[in-house]
Amino acid sequence: MSGVQIQEPDFIARSRGALDDDNLQQALEKAGSGFVHKRQAAIERVPNFEAMRDRALRARQRALKNLDIYLLHFEKKVQEAGGKVHWVETPEQMRETVVGLCRQYEAKTVTKGKSMVGEEVELNEALEEAGIEPQETDLGEYVIQLAHERPSHIVAPALHKTKAQVQALFRDNHPLGERDLDAVESIVNEARDVIRERFLQADVGITGANMLIAETGTAAIVTNEGNGDLTATLPKTHIVTTSIDKVIPTWKDASAILRVLARSATGQDITTYTTFFTGPKGTQDKDGPENLHIVLMDNRRTEILGTEFQDMLHCIRCGACMNHCPVYQSVGGHTYNSVYPGPMGAVLTPLLRHGKDDYQLPNASTFCGRCESVCPVRIPLPGLMRKLRDKEQREATRSKASTMAVRLFCRLSRRPGLYRRLTSPAVKVLRWLAGNRGRFRSLPMMSGWTRYRDFSAPQGSSFQTQWRQQQRQSHPENRRHG
Repeated sequence: MSGVQIQEPDFIARSRGALDDDNLQQALEKAGSGFVHKRQAAIERVPNFEAMRDRALRARQRALKNLDIYLLHFEKKVQEAGGKVHWVETPEQMRETVVGLCRQYEAKTVTKGKSMVGEEVELNEALEEAGIEPQETDLGEYVIQLAHERPSHIVAPALHKTKAQVQALFRDNHPLGERDLDAVESIVNEARDVIRERFLQADVGITGANMLIAETGTAAIVTNEGNGDLTATLPKTHIVTTSIDKVIPTWKDASAILRVLARSATGQDITTYTTFFTGPKGTQDKDGPENLHIVLMDNRRTEILGTEFQDMLHCIRCGACMNHCPVYQSVGGHTYNSVYPGPMGAVLTPLLRHGKDDYQLPNASTFCGRCESVCPVRIPLPGLMRKLRDKEQREATRSKASTMAVRLFCRLSRRPGLYRRLTSPAVKVLRWLAGNRGRFRSLPMMSGWTRYRDFSAPQGSSFQTQWRQQQRQSHPENRRHG
């Protein structure tokens, strides 16, 4: 496995490993600015991008306001078109349902289009345990499948890989003899040749869904490689793995979201392939699957509805927030130890997974606000991260000493005069103890800070003292006369 596949439970420890990984840093540097510049160019080509964002947001708000109604209508329309909807609550139920469907159709091999929900439930592992071979067909997903790794980005799963690493993976896994893989085009063509055979052999095709259109019971996917179309149409059975929050009311709403999705994700006006599936193959159709199954998973999303975190369910998975995040661009996606990295993952992961270490993620933010400014559906990500921090503090179990320290600080803060009289000598003592170094490598009750960085000693007088001195100099008439 790559050095970026770090499993330490602590975000800081994983970050250190990521910062020390030369291959990762090279890959991040090469990919980082590309997304940013392409997005900026794309939105500058249209005169009304802010209005487009507003329309996309309203579409998501309408969907969540009456989510139960639209989900039931979606199921009705899917059934009318000849498909079937399966409702599951947990990742375990999703895995059981998909494996059960594959066994029902006696599948030995399945092709897979990119599906973040599939990654969320660890579907590949479940298929392999059942003796069914999953074959990723998205190029990035295929690369990380060969490397036995998780995606590091929701749009570009293998963003953390350098070209040299991909070349090595292909040479190790494709017994094709000596060949020239120096050009990116050569790598892409080799992947196509290898994967093409898998398309023809697959018994079942599994894709995700970018949207579910309740109006007609339609599942929509957007890709740039066409692999999603081949995965969905060549096998006799098409299984869609997705989540309940992907439903939207109408085709008009779908149009509003598509107008901002590709521009925000890859800087395109629209993706190369935008495909809509309504039911299995009809009697007049020349191709397409004979069976269509759509598996809808909750996995705690209904627990988020109606709460202060509901805005997170507006997310359309464009990846713009992580493309502009200074933390993500420094340490990469695997550092988040979640299928959902970056700012959106820093909010979504604690809400979906409830892991004991997941609250570290909303603390991994500079709060620069770039994520909110580029989000196509205006999710207030910094505000949601602050709310998660507050939630963490409310639920945290503190020692008696730390509780007493916080209470003492609160009392002092409400008494400015006493606060100044106590802190002024403390500042002088700290400055004296630090000496010429001007910093401390350790301090009592400050290990959370000094474990990773030095603590700077106070320099000069406090802000309030400097303010009073400046006021006296500016207004000498206010000085006291002895």
